[in-house]
Amino acid sequence: MSLLDHYDALLFDLDGTVYRGEEVIDAAPAAVAATHRAGVTVRFVTNNASRGPDEVARHLTALGIPARPDEVSTSAQAAAQVLAEKVTGTVLIVGSASLEHEVRQVGLHPTRTADDDVVAVVQGLSKDTGWRDLAEACVALNTGVLWVACNVDPTLPTERGQLPGAGSFVAALRTATGREPIVAGKPAAPLMVEAVRAANADHALAIGDRLDSDIDGAIAAGLDSLLVMSGVTTAAQLLAADTRPTYLAADVAAVTEPRERLAVGEQADWSVEDGTVRHRGDGEPDPFTLLRALAATPPGGRFEAADDAARTALAHLGLGDGLA
Repeated sequence: MSLLDHYDALLFDLDGTVYRGEEVIDAAPAAVAATHRAGVTVRFVTNNASRGPDEVARHLTALGIPARPDEVSTSAQAAAQVLAEKVTGTVLIVGSASLEHEVRQVGLHPTRTADDDVVAVVQGLSKDTGWRDLAEACVALNTGVLWVACNVDPTLPTERGQLPGAGSFVAALRTATGREPIVAGKPAAPLMVEAVRAANADHALAIGDRLDSDIDGAIAAGLDSLLVMSGVTTAAQLLAADTRPTYLAADVAAVTEPRERLAVGEQADWSVEDGTVRHRGDGEPDPFTLLRALAATPPGGRFEAADDAARTALAHLGLGDGLA
């Protein structure tokens, strides 16, 4: 039984899972197409608040993944819903035009200056954000108004590598004001909960590349999760962290693979005892099968290879020095 046989909706993260900046991840088009063919609902769930659902759907379609705006859930939408539940009036925007649009959609009045009668600040990623934008937000926040952040991802995966994400800009205001925002996107629950509701799902699976947002967000929303190693998380980071996904794979091609094979836990081909790793299979050693076994051990362990196959697999995972 594959993941597609077990879940009625797949919640795909985008950055680092489906694409990196302007480049599609090779496995993604076929994986999404297979999900559609299986009759499983697709939701594209992104912490990136710089693009609206229409723009996200167009971007996906241009990359070879046909998508509709109503299949997209963004942290900007989740942030607007959080604001609508807590305030009425004028909200200072630090972020993109799409975030401003979502704020209007819930009946609030966006502004870009703290001189207006501001009742809240909402902050999301915009590549055009500068000092003046942060200064206006700082003035408003120092009066004690509500602060909602679309997400706190410190970096954004792109075709050029890791670049500053929304969390880096949030950190600037946190430092300047000493305050903490309410977070709408992953790892907080609102975005995931809204995506499940929009999918009308009873048993959804969250898929992403970040432990601190995608996987923690799934846990907060009570969902099973698949961690893919196509984005920011390394094997060493996974094994050092307290967070563990339900499943683990190289990339989203895994959605068609047997569910039991993908689960984090003991693996028939590998023995991990007291930090010693042995390959006990007959075929070519699979590093990701080993990683599923290692992820079932306590965080922060050290591992030593007992044979050449184990040594090769550990090196492939970037664990050649034996450190988790």
